Amino acid sequence: MRTTLSIEDGLLEEAKKRARKQKITVGEVVNEALRVGLLGMGKRSSAILSAPLKTFRGDGVHPGIDLRHSSELLEEMERA
Repeated sequence: MRTTLSIEDGLLEEAKKRARKQKITVGEVVNEALRVGLLGMGKRSSAILSAPLKTFRGDGVHPGIDLRHSSELLEEMERA
């Protein structure tokens, strides 16, 4: 089936490179990428939903530790 898509420049260049390397058409590269991506999406989301959550005992984050600042967290971990 023929259709028109807008593809980011960088992605199109990668698809063209892969097509040249594998000696196939850009359309075949795009079809395969879509197939892998769409099939993988269903598997990934169901795997995430069924994965057990790990829990840990303890008092949680120490007072004064801001998890948004990784450098502060690393400094605190090195002190412990």
